[in-house]
Amino acid sequence: MTDATNQSQDNSLSLTIPHDLGGLRLDVALQRLLPEHSRSRLQAWIKDGLVTVDAQASTSKTKVWGGEHVVVEVQVKPETYAFKAQDIPLDIVYEDDHILVVNKPAGMVVHPAAGNWEGTLLNALLFHAPQLHDVPRAGIVHRLDKDTSGLLVVAKTLNAQTHLVRQLQARTVKREYRAIVWGQLWRNGTVDQPLGRDPRSRTKMAINRMGKPAVTRYEVLERFSVQTYLRCNLETGRTHQIRVHMQYLKAPLVGDPVYGYRGIVPIRAMTQTLRDAVSNFHRQALHAIKLGLIHPATNEFMEWQIELADDMKVLLEAMRHEDARDDEEEFEFSTEPYLADEDYEYDEDDELDDLDDDADLDLESDD
Repeated sequence: MTDATNQSQDNSLSLTIPHDLGGLRLDVALQRLLPEHSRSRLQAWIKDGLVTVDAQASTSKTKVWGGEHVVVEVQVKPETYAFKAQDIPLDIVYEDDHILVVNKPAGMVVHPAAGNWEGTLLNALLFHAPQLHDVPRAGIVHRLDKDTSGLLVVAKTLNAQTHLVRQLQARTVKREYRAIVWGQLWRNGTVDQPLGRDPRSRTKMAINRMGKPAVTRYEVLERFSVQTYLRCNLETGRTHQIRVHMQYLKAPLVGDPVYGYRGIVPIRAMTQTLRDAVSNFHRQALHAIKLGLIHPATNEFMEWQIELADDMKVLLEAMRHEDARDDEEEFEFSTEPYLADEDYEYDEDDELDDLDDDADLDLESDD
């Protein structure tokens, strides 16, 4: 189609406009010559100065008459990195020929999605075990939210993946979490409330009578003046399950930027030490501490437990050193605001993981 078309290794595309395209706008002519790129994408490149005509910057409306030398700096779509291996360190708790158990750090996305096309657990897994290229989703069968830390199991073979998915569907995989919530929960309990998409915000989940069954059992481990340290066990693995269920109890997770209540953190009810610890804690206080399952090859039950994440340890220590309080001064969590928003604000810019998945089979989030 062109008199000359060459592409260098640095994605610089050089071409000559043929005379039969004379009289067209630059963006239209380029779209005819480069049908693999959409017109809107080409227009964006032109606007960003990534396209030159005879070594001069142009606009999308610039007319071409044939014979012009055009250079296009092709920008690789971020999606192309989604299934590329990347040398990212992994904290491997257990590995054999069939499964891999990792301790995912807070801040790492499990599976590539919009806004997070690289630097994910999947990219790290493909580098560590290249054979995972042949396993759907690189063997990932369940996930944790970006800012939830802890244990995940990955299948290294198709048979192992099928076996693990069936266990998740049968609810025989044992998952224990540790959580720090606002308020004082006085007794152990169970939240049995269905979860579905929040009708007001498609990026969030909510208690939804038309949603899927979701059951979270929780146990009080330590109770403090304004917070409670919990053990949570999942009977189901729905997206954001623990986070939404704790919000339902009016005891949202400390640091949760999505399901916490803005402006009600009781700053004046805390010592300066605890205020500083809370201010320096930048994620939801949730950690997948224990994982148990039937090994897909040996059919033996296996279980792993790890330490609490370091940042949650620091937060707990600050809570334990909180000044003793008289019974009549005990704090009771309420949805009524204690303080103005400016006294304490969550970071609303934290990105959520992609929520397109609807079941454990489809990488449902466990938290």
